Amino acid sequence: MTATHATQLLRPEQIAVQALEQIPYLHLPEHGSVFADREMRLRQLAAGHAMGDYLRFVAEVARAQQQLLHRYPAVPLPTLQQIDAAAQAAEPLLPAGSWIRDAGWQQGLAQLLDELLARVRDVQAGVTMRKLLGMPADAIELQADRLLNGVMVGLDLGTAPLIGAALQTYWTHLVLATAATAGKGAAPFGRTVNATLCPCCGSRPTASVTRIGPETTGLRYLHCSLCSTQWHMVRIKCTCCETTKGIAYQSLEPIDGRAKSASNAKNDAVQAEICDQCGHYLKVVHMEKDTQVEPVADDLATVTLDLLVTETGRQRHGVNLMLLFGDSDPAPSPGAA
Repeated sequence: MTATHATQLLRPEQIAVQALEQIPYLHLPEHGSVFADREMRLRQLAAGHAMGDYLRFVAEVARAQQQLLHRYPAVPLPTLQQIDAAAQAAEPLLPAGSWIRDAGWQQGLAQLLDELLARVRDVQAGVTMRKLLGMPADAIELQADRLLNGVMVGLDLGTAPLIGAALQTYWTHLVLATAATAGKGAAPFGRTVNATLCPCCGSRPTASVTRIGPETTGLRYLHCSLCSTQWHMVRIKCTCCETTKGIAYQSLEPIDGRAKSASNAKNDAVQAEICDQCGHYLKVVHMEKDTQVEPVADDLATVTLDLLVTETGRQRHGVNLMLLFGDSDPAPSPGAA
C-alpha cells in the first residue's frame, strides 16, 4: 500500500500574510553612522544647490549630532512594565508627545550649540544659537512640547531646527539604548495600531525609502523624523490614509539645468507619492536609483518638489525638523508661559 500525503493549499491572503511576516519590519538607526551618513549626503547635495549654504549648515548640525550621540550620557529608559504595557496596547514605547524627557536632553542641546558656534561662521546663525543658549530651561521645554506635538502657534521657527536636532539625538539614543538593554532575542519595539506613525516614538515620517541589501531590496520603509527608525510599509500605498487607490507620483527632472515636473519620471531618485483619496503626499527616495540617498537630506534638497505638489492643493504628510513648513509666530519672550 502506498502512503499518501495530503497537501493543503494556502489561500492568497494567507500567502500574503506569511510573506509579510518574513520581511524585517524594523531597521533601527546605526549608532556609529546615522548622523554621519546624513552629513555626508548633505555636503554632496550642497554643491551647486540654490540652498547650498543651508544644506552645509545642516551638515554641520548632523556632524555635531553624531559626536553628541557617541558620548551621550545615561538617561532613564523604559521599565519592563512600560515595555509590556506598550506591547499589549500595540502603542509606541517612547511616545514623543508624552514621554517624560530627562533634563539631560537640554545639556545635549547646549553641547550641540557650543560645537556649532565653534565651527559655523554665519552671523545670523550665531545670533540664533546664542539666543537659544540664553533661554530659560522652561521656555526651551515649552518650545520642545510644541515641536513634538506639531503645534505651530507660538513655535519659534528660527530655533526649532536646533531644538529639533537635540531632540532627534536624544530620541535616537533612547531607542538604541532601550534595544541594547533588552538584549538579543527581545523585542521592545514592534508593530503598532497606527502603521503610519513610528512604532518606536509615534512621530510622523520625513520620507520613505526603498532599500537595497540582504532581505530588503526593493522594499519600502518609512523613515522617522525624530528617532530615525525605519519601519516597513508596502509600496503604492498612501502613508497617511493607507489606501491603495488613486496613488500617483511626481518628480523633478533636470532639463537644461532647470527643474521640470515629470509625473511619470520613474528613473528619478526622489519622488512625491501623492494620494488622490486624502490629498496628502510623502516623498520616497530610491536607493536603487542612487545608493547615497538619505531621507532627511534628500527631502531638504528637494523643496522645489514640495512647492510643485502643494501648488496643486496637496498637503505634505512628512515632517522634516530641519525645515518646518508654516507661518512663523513670534517667539515667546524668555520665561513666558
